[in-house]
Amino acid sequence: MAEPFALPPGRGRLRPLGGLVLDRAAIGFGGISGLALAPDLTLTAVSDRGRWWTAPLLLAGGVPVGLGPLRSGPLRDSAGLPLPRGFLADAEALAAAPEGGWYVAFEGRHRLVHYADLDGPGRPLPAPPGLAQAPGNGGIEALAVLADGRLLALAEHYADAADPSLRRAWIGAPGAWQPRRYRPAAGFAPTGAAGLPDGGALVLERRFALFGGGFSCRLLRLAAEVLAGDAPWAGELLLELPPDGPAENWEAVAVARRPEGLWVALASDDNESPFQRSLLAFYAWSS
Repeated sequence: MAEPFALPPGRGRLRPLGGLVLDRAAIGFGGISGLALAPDLTLTAVSDRGRWWTAPLLLAGGVPVGLGPLRSGPLRDSAGLPLPRGFLADAEALAAAPEGGWYVAFEGRHRLVHYADLDGPGRPLPAPPGLAQAPGNGGIEALAVLADGRLLALAEHYADAADPSLRRAWIGAPGAWQPRRYRPAAGFAPTGAAGLPDGGALVLERRFALFGGGFSCRLLRLAAEVLAGDAPWAGELLLELPPDGPAENWEAVAVARRPEGLWVALASDDNESPFQRSLLAFYAWSS
């Protein structure tokens, strides 16, 4: 179901632990677009094919070597019926909800949904203001719960009206959103986010150039003081993939507090293409 591979040496405070190549045929689907990592190293993922899976991460000598027994199923609507694959099933982001359960952000028909259990019905939540006007494939791709319980949401391709280099962003809670703006690197767009214990967040950015090297991605830290301000948010660079990891369609990031420090997990979306891979990469973040 998953084969380990080595990561290149890291930079700064991020130490590579190793990665896994996932077997899409064994899991039954690909398209990972949202990821969560629990302190006990249970992984939970959602797919833009309207599916979810959860499995424990297996270690040997502190190095990821595989996945344990995996459960999976379809994401469901408010009546508990499986979402039809396509426009309504494009799940793009996942975050563990403070009240229990999960927040899932969808593109296509842009919306935010709370699941008490991923195998149960979804409860629609008030969406950030203006989200309905986002491009069909440019809504919320990055969703995180911050240390104080607030939500952080970043749109992939929904540009600020006054400055097209910025992306629409929101912070707050469903029904009490505050609009903000996010500044990605030129040519990049945010695809994943995860809250940090210090009140900040990690943001994953992606760029694709058909004739310029394919996929490249960046992992950045948004400090708590940056999130507290009204100025456009910009992050501190932590990783570049490549060279800090394989060139793939990295689309999700998760963080877990472990006894030895923080763990950071990244996941790539294979688009269910024979030319791409579903990968997981793991890093330890020393204090």
